Amino acid sequence: MSFWETVTGSDLTREWQALETRAQQLPDDHREAWGQIRTHLFPYAGFSGRNLLPLFDTALVLLEEAAADGQSAHDVLGDDIPGFCTALAGGEGARTYRDRWREQLNSTVARKLGRLGG
Repeated sequence: MSFWETVTGSDLTREWQALETRAQQLPDDHREAWGQIRTHLFPYAGFSGRNLLPLFDTALVLLEEAAADGQSAHDVLGDDIPGFCTALAGGEGARTYRDRWREQLNSTVARKLGRLGG
C-alpha cells in the first residue's frame, strides 16, 4: 500500500467495494444479516475504519460458507446479531468510538479544570 493510498483511503474504498460485491452474491437472508452486521460493527471502528476490514471479511466469509452449505443466516448467527458483532469486535469490553471520544473529552476537561484550580 502506498503512502498516497493510506492518506486518501482509496485502498479502503477498493476493499469495501470488493466486500459489497461479494455480499451481493449472497441469498436474501444472508444479505439482510450482512446489513445488520455492518450496522452493529461500525461503532467499533477506529478513526479510519481500517481495523474493521478484517472483521467484516471474517463475517462475510462465515455468511458465504453458510450459504454454500445451505444453512440459513439464522442457523449460523442466531438471534443475537449485535452480540455476535460485539464478540467479533473483542468481547463485552471492546471500546467503541463513543468510548474513545468520551475518554478524550473527560481528559481534556480534567486538564482544563486542573489549570483553573491550580
